[in-house]
Amino acid sequence: MSTEAERPKTTVEELANRFRGEMIPLTSKFSYFLTMPMAEDDLRQYLNDPIAAISPAIVSALPRVGILLAPFLEKGNGKEADSVTFERPAEQRYIPCSRRELSDMTVLALGIKEIEVADYHYQFYNALAALVADRWSQDVQERFYRTIREELSAEIHGEVDEKSWHLKQALLRRQTNVRKETKLFREYARQAFEDTLTLYLHGTCCDIDVETGPRQMPSRYLRRRLELLVSIFPPPEGYAVLPEQLKSR
Repeated sequence: MSTEAERPKTTVEELANRFRGEMIPLTSKFSYFLTMPMAEDDLRQYLNDPIAAISPAIVSALPRVGILLAPFLEKGNGKEADSVTFERPAEQRYIPCSRRELSDMTVLALGIKEIEVADYHYQFYNALAALVADRWSQDVQERFYRTIREELSAEIHGEVDEKSWHLKQALLRRQTNVRKETKLFREYARQAFEDTLTLYLHGTCCDIDVETGPRQMPSRYLRRRLELLVSIFPPPEGYAVLPEQLKSR
């Protein structure tokens, strides 16, 4: 089912509350609502395929998730909440994703116009990775902390993505004992987990290349992180992340 917005701009929260009862189930955890018509093939690319590639262990850790597909999203200005709009907002107000917590589900609004499917997949998986990071168990946290401490002790340069890179630099500048569990350390480790999990999820679904650059961590250490996530969140049957897993299929 799809609908046209009654106004040129409607807040994500308003739409989430208005259509929560009309979300179309995809699985026991995922449902969706469209704010525009979409062909079946497109629906499969945006929803069915990326959801099918998610580890069952991750699915079990997630709350109920409602996906609201919209043309564009506009960032709120403090007084106003994030909004769905049918015209592209100014660049400084444009956002690819917005999250709202309802009593019985988490709603992820995602803009899909003027964005490549691969970039949409990244935004979708990044939103899911943030949900997992908000709820990670003590065991998962401790195992990832151990990996981060080993990297810091070895003075490994670089990170997976921009957010974790900046938090790592702040930790290195402002804290003498970088292995000590402080607020700075926790913020960095959580973001590193989120960014690495995003890459893991995206790589499970799609054939992607990791961009090289001066801020990218060495491949052997990135591989160690991915191997850790494979052990914690095994991919679904028929999916693989690392090259040798593909060869053994």
